[in-house]
Amino acid sequence: MKNLNAILLALLLAACCLHSHAGQYIEDSVKVDGHMRQFVMYLPDGLQADAPLVFILHGYGAGIRRENIMIGPADRHGFAVCIPQGLKDPQGEPSWNVGYVFQQGWKVDDVKALCKIARHVQKRHHLSRDNTFLTGMSNGGEMCYLMAYSKQRIFKAVAPIAGLTMAWTYETMEAPYPIPLMEIHGTEDRVSEWTGDLEDKGGWGAYLPVPVAIGYWVARNRCVREETLQIESLKGNEGHPIIKHCYTSPSTDCDVWLYEVVGGVHSWFTDDLDTGEEIWQFFSRYLK
Repeated sequence: MKNLNAILLALLLAACCLHSHAGQYIEDSVKVDGHMRQFVMYLPDGLQADAPLVFILHGYGAGIRRENIMIGPADRHGFAVCIPQGLKDPQGEPSWNVGYVFQQGWKVDDVKALCKIARHVQKRHHLSRDNTFLTGMSNGGEMCYLMAYSKQRIFKAVAPIAGLTMAWTYETMEAPYPIPLMEIHGTEDRVSEWTGDLEDKGGWGAYLPVPVAIGYWVARNRCVREETLQIESLKGNEGHPIIKHCYTSPSTDCDVWLYEVVGGVHSWFTDDLDTGEEIWQFFSRYLK
């Protein structure tokens, strides 16, 4: 009986693995400013022409993860996922150039690179030029904010996770357009502090408190209404309380959502939320 149970368990695990890899992974690259920019595309089975496209960016010192929070939603909702690899910065770590103090003098333009990758994969895989979105965690989240501040029309909405806005960005740049933005952030994040780090105690460079960073977009997007919701953690009472702040803008139709994970630390928050599904539900509001 034990052997039979072991066989059944093995078959179940195999079926789960097959399901988790439904679709096709394709390695590709594009040359930008003399650098070969590597990335992996995930195309779900039965993907339709002109399907949406979501980019997901890794954190500092990390790299491409084929199994990530957007793969399940891609299978369920029928969109492609692009998983790019950051170049090594002056510290020798794969990252996105968001102007950390130790990235000063690094000439890599990741805004340009990500936009060029997007146009490349839209054309190659017959994906939507109107429905392309960007999410990322930590350093990838910072890249989402920088993209939102930049003069680009590729990414229609952004969802930084545990990300922050560098003070230099806030002080020297003005977002040319409203853009829908969603952030999930833990109040006990000791890497990207909820309360900010204007004195640069962490060594990344000065950055804004999360409520201030979000407040900029509430004002820029001309949001005039706020709704506050309590969301139950996937762990119930054992998880973190989640306060969802929804700021809406009838004039620009560019809303701002902030998930305040009370007691949450630096993570994708998958213990408390189906993070990928939450991101897609936000992005899908802006499908054309």
